[in-house]
Amino acid sequence: MRNQLQSMATRMLALVAAASTLALTGCTMHSTDSTEVGVLTRKLALFGKPGIQSESYAPGATYFFPAFVTDWAVYNVALQNLEMVADKKRGDRADRDDIEFKTHDGNDIAVDVTVSWRVDTAKVSWILEHVGESTPEVKENLVRPAARSIVRDVLNTMTSEEFYVADKKFLKAEEARTRLAAVLEPEGVIVERIILGEHRFHPEYEKVIHDKKIAEQTAEQMVSMGNAAEQESHRNLETARGEVAQKIAKAQGALDQAKLSADADFYKAQREAEAILAEKRAHAKGVEKQNQALAGAGGHAMVKLRVAEALTGKRILFIPGGGKGAGALQTLNLNDLLSRYAYASASGATAPSAPAAAPGDSK
Repeated sequence: MRNQLQSMATRMLALVAAASTLALTGCTMHSTDSTEVGVLTRKLALFGKPGIQSESYAPGATYFFPAFVTDWAVYNVALQNLEMVADKKRGDRADRDDIEFKTHDGNDIAVDVTVSWRVDTAKVSWILEHVGESTPEVKENLVRPAARSIVRDVLNTMTSEEFYVADKKFLKAEEARTRLAAVLEPEGVIVERIILGEHRFHPEYEKVIHDKKIAEQTAEQMVSMGNAAEQESHRNLETARGEVAQKIAKAQGALDQAKLSADADFYKAQREAEAILAEKRAHAKGVEKQNQALAGAGGHAMVKLRVAEALTGKRILFIPGGGKGAGALQTLNLNDLLSRYAYASASGATAPSAPAAAPGDSK
């Protein structure tokens, strides 16, 4: 604490000494803030070259110059905003200050405009000589009139509807900044950006534009809905096609399976028919062989044996014939009967009846 008091006392003594020196030598003290630069003007050649000095004095410092024969000007080199708006509570004017002009299609419109700019520290001497002695003077004498004129010239090339398109407004704002910078930078003013704010048409035209925009949005929405419906229709069509293809494939599979099953049944029936046919042929062959065997002497003997067995225990009557001799008997030729019976059995014909016995033939 003691050291701080000593330091403060030392500073005060230094200031008193400096003030005393200035009073004795006739010098004046000038200071710059942290965002300010100073420009010195010499009135007499006694202390240097007369006129506005080309060098500038840096921010945040204190300078001493002879009194009465020098002038001192200070410029704020921080970023400045020139607000030209309709709201009376904002901007640089107490009254409405937005930029009014006609659009390319002939409608009256007003736009809020903000210009961001700053003083070029390398050209403050030029500014002092040709523009103004302070930053507010530079704004009123140079920046404001140039900005209003150039921004108006750029914006009146737009149509009424383009003010509703953000990209169009941004491009026009950049065009206005470029053109304004080309005018102001040689004068020591750097234009950082131009911001286009709210715009206002005539109330009736504003309503027409609003209704048109609503109609366009509705139309776009309907088109979007139509596209969505079309896409949905395509999806449904593809889904239906997929389902039909699946059903066709399923039916084709069932058909192929039915064909395979039918082919298997046909093959089985064919094999069974062939087996039956072979069996019948074998049976017929056997019958044929049997018939051939029966056609021989052994066959006749077998037939006679079977006839004898059939006649075993049967009564045989001899009935007198009504021939020439009364009382003659009919005789049965058994050999002939057996031969005929055997032939009928072999051929499937009806067994023959016994022939009439020859007269005098008995057995």
